[in-house]
Amino acid sequence: MTLRKAMLVAGVLALGVSLYAQGPRRDGKWEVKLEMSMAGMNMPAQTLTQCVTPKQAADPQAAMPPSGRGGRGGDCKISDYKAEGNKVSWTMACQQMTGSGEFVYAGETYTGTMKMNMQGQEMTMKYAGKRLGDCTE
Repeated sequence: MTLRKAMLVAGVLALGVSLYAQGPRRDGKWEVKLEMSMAGMNMPAQTLTQCVTPKQAADPQAAMPPSGRGGRGGDCKISDYKAEGNKVSWTMACQQMTGSGEFVYAGETYTGTMKMNMQGQEMTMKYAGKRLGDCTE
């Protein structure tokens, strides 16, 4: 798998995992800034918008999109999921990658870090999210 493809897959997966890590996060429209770095290479920051439905907020595992698992259900397993106060942490294992993450929520904002290892390549993703309001979709 090429480095560019690996980073794309990891980015999509990470966005899905950030939805998984709902814990104290509310439903609504969220703006998420994502910064990825790998082996001395920093990717340009991306800003994405996601709509978290009340159903997803009530059942975080249902928020993991199939596309975030390479289009095949069951490729990634989330384990050691812990929600303590305003902090959520987890580990994950997929066919070709493993990782861990931690998010800290503060009302309508959050910050987080996720570290992934894909075939010996270490990647770090930093998140900053803020709730923009209710979903209009």
